[in-house]
Amino acid sequence: MSSTLQLDEQALRAVVEDVMRSLGRSPVLSPAPAPSAPSAASSPSRGPSRGGRFGVFEDVNEACVAAAAAFEQLREKGIAGRAKVVEIVKEMVTAKAVEWGKFEFEETKIGRLEHKIEKLQIVKLVPGVEWIKPYGLSGDHGITMEEHTPFGVIGAVLPVTHSIPTLSGNIINIVAAGNAVVFNPHPGGARSAALAVRAYNEAIHAALGIENLVCTVLKPTLDTFNALTKHEAINILLVTGGPGVVSAAMKSGKRAICAGPGNPPVIIDGTGCLKKAARDIISGGAFDNNLLCIGEKQVFVLEQFADKFIECFSGAGAVQLNDAQLAKLTAAAFTTSKDAGGCSHAVLNRALVGADAAVLARHAGANVPPNTPMLFAETDVDHAFVMEEQMMPMLPVVRVKSIAQAIEFAKKSEHGYKHSAIIHSLNVDHMTQMARALDTTLFVKNGPSTAGLGLGGEGYLSYSIATTTGEGISNPATFTRTRRCVMVDNLRIY
Repeated sequence: MSSTLQLDEQALRAVVEDVMRSLGRSPVLSPAPAPSAPSAASSPSRGPSRGGRFGVFEDVNEACVAAAAAFEQLREKGIAGRAKVVEIVKEMVTAKAVEWGKFEFEETKIGRLEHKIEKLQIVKLVPGVEWIKPYGLSGDHGITMEEHTPFGVIGAVLPVTHSIPTLSGNIINIVAAGNAVVFNPHPGGARSAALAVRAYNEAIHAALGIENLVCTVLKPTLDTFNALTKHEAINILLVTGGPGVVSAAMKSGKRAICAGPGNPPVIIDGTGCLKKAARDIISGGAFDNNLLCIGEKQVFVLEQFADKFIECFSGAGAVQLNDAQLAKLTAAAFTTSKDAGGCSHAVLNRALVGADAAVLARHAGANVPPNTPMLFAETDVDHAFVMEEQMMPMLPVVRVKSIAQAIEFAKKSEHGYKHSAIIHSLNVDHMTQMARALDTTLFVKNGPSTAGLGLGGEGYLSYSIATTTGEGISNPATFTRTRRCVMVDNLRIY
C-alpha cells in the first residue's frame, strides 16, 4: 500500500479509539485503557526494557524486535524447522484443548464451553508446510522455478470470539510459510493468548532453540495496535475482527490481510429435505452460540414451505418466540443510535453476544430448557435481528414470495461483505442465481455453515477468512511472496 494512503497520527488514533471503545462496551469484555500519551512501552521509540520471556511482552516494540530475530533463526532451520513448529502447535493445542478451552471461557464468558474445547481440538485440521509447493517450468529456453517465500514478521490482531483457536491456526499458517508473528489480541482475550503463546514458545525453544517465534502483547491497547502497525519489523498485517479494526488496519500504510465481518443468510426453497435443513441450521448457527463469522444468521424461506419448515425447526430443538417475546428480546439486544447523517440504526448490546439461548429467552420473558440450542422468531426483512450481525443463538425467519425475492433479501442482509451464504435446495438454477448475486467467499449448499471449513464437507480449516481484502480462506500460501528464479539455456535432456 502506498505511503500516500497512510493516516496521520491523529486520524489513526481517532479510528482505533472508536474501535476499542465499541469493543469495550460489553461488560463481559475487558475494557481497553483510556487513551494516553505514548509511553516507552508503547511508542515506536526505543525505551527502557520491559521485555518478557517466551514471547510474552509488555513492550510491543521489543516483541517486534524479538520476533524479527526469531525469524532469522527459523530461516536457518529450513522447511524441517517449520514442520516441527507446526507439529508442536497441533499436538499441544489438542492435548491442552480442555484446559485452554476452560481458561478462555472463564476469561471471555461468551459462547459455550464444550464448543470452546471443540474449536481447539479441530485446529489440527489447519494445513501446514505440505501446502507450500514450488511450481516449475521447463522448455526450449531453459528452466523457471516459482517458489513461496516468507515475508518476515506478520503483525496479527485477534478477536475475542475465538482467541486461542484463531491464534493457533494463524501460527500454523504463518510459520508454515516461514514467518514469525506478533499478536495484538483483543483485550478481552489477552490472558488466553498469553497462556498459549508462552506454552508454544517454551516447546519451540526446547525443540529448536528459538525463544520468541510467536509473540504477543500482554496488555493490548490502542497504543500497542498503533505501534504494531507502524513498526519497521512488521511486513504485513493479518486482522480478524469487525469493520472498525479492519478499516484501521487497511488505512495503516501496511499491506493488510483482513478477515472482516459477516452476516450469512440462509435460503430454503423447499426442494430439499426440510428436516435436514432445520438440523443443519442449528448445527452451524448454534455452534458456540453463533459466534462463528460463518454461522447462519437469518433464514429466508419460501412462504408455501414456511409452516412445514417451522415445524421441523421446532422438532429439531429450536424454540419459537411469539411477537411479544421477540419485541422484549429486541429491546434488550439492541439500542438505537443516529449516524453522522442523522439516520437511526440499531446498535448491538454486546452484553448479550454469545449468550446462551436460555439467557436470551429470559430477556424475552420466556422460560426454555437450559440446553436449548437456539431460539427463532418470524420477522420482516428489515428487523434488527436480520440486518445486524448479532452473534446470538436467535435466528429470524422471514417468509418470501419467490426465489428472486429470497435472493434479493439475502443480498440486502449480507451487506456486500461477501463473506458466507447458505442455501438448502436441489434446484441447481436457484443455487447458481444465489451464488452469482451474493458472490460470497464461502457458499454452502445443503449443509451446515461449518461444512464450508471442511467440518462435514470437503476442504480445509482456517479461523481467518480474508473476505474484505479478497485472499479468501487463509492458508500458508496467503503469507508468502511468489519469487521466480530463471535459468536461460538449452537445458532439457528430452
